[in-house]
Amino acid sequence: MPPAKKRTRSHDPARIRAAVLGQFDNVRQAVRSLTPEQLALPTRLGGWSVRELAAHVTMAVDTVSRNLDREPPARAELGLLDWPAATAHRAADIDDATRQLAAAHADLDALYAASAERLARKLADAPGSRVLATRTGAMTLDDYLVTRTVELVVHTDDLNAAVPGLGIPVERQALAACTRLLADALAAKAPGGSTEVRVPPFAVVQCVAGPRHTRGTPPNVVETDPLTWIRLATGRLDWAEALKDAQVSASGERADLAPHLPLLG
Repeated sequence: MPPAKKRTRSHDPARIRAAVLGQFDNVRQAVRSLTPEQLALPTRLGGWSVRELAAHVTMAVDTVSRNLDREPPARAELGLLDWPAATAHRAADIDDATRQLAAAHADLDALYAASAERLARKLADAPGSRVLATRTGAMTLDDYLVTRTVELVVHTDDLNAAVPGLGIPVERQALAACTRLLADALAAKAPGGSTEVRVPPFAVVQCVAGPRHTRGTPPNVVETDPLTWIRLATGRLDWAEALKDAQVSASGERADLAPHLPLLG
């Protein structure tokens, strides 16, 4: 049965493509500067080292190139807002593939260079309506590239957290798309109009079942910054911890988002 239709905001395809290429290059430049000692540091991701995490980032864009080489499905079956929930079953496969990729490529910069060249070449003449047979489900290229902003922004933050002082910059358009997709995914997962979630300057969504707000200040409001929101949505940060440390403000009896987080499997 096809997934239920969800209201999806539009994303500028040209800007999304530029954001994906730009953020991948930002990560590449940073990885190039890492010492062997830094590459051996642990990360917050299931026992991966920085080297393994860095190798995994290339997988996030190589899936685009690889899927453009495959025969396209007849139609897209997965909408953009269905993607977050569809990622859950792939964790074990991703872990194995990441470790194997890192072990097979001692020269990470060469790996990044090959991935960047392949992605730019494949995207040069690929229409956004092209359907890709991704492992999470058949999606249009335009939609799948939005999901790549999530992968790139989240793992940029993971790398910055693992290596003190690394400071990989985040493309504004990539951060905006990532923030908006995850905010919209929350509204799809917890439909309703009783709670307003604000992630300035990129997103405001209504969610959670209950009395719908119509005018004035909403009775239930959650507000935080983009990176904190992304960490909450991806399970990098616990809701109670974020509240305790004043990384998020929440007012009203329906402002508890803990039952709905994280959004990614």
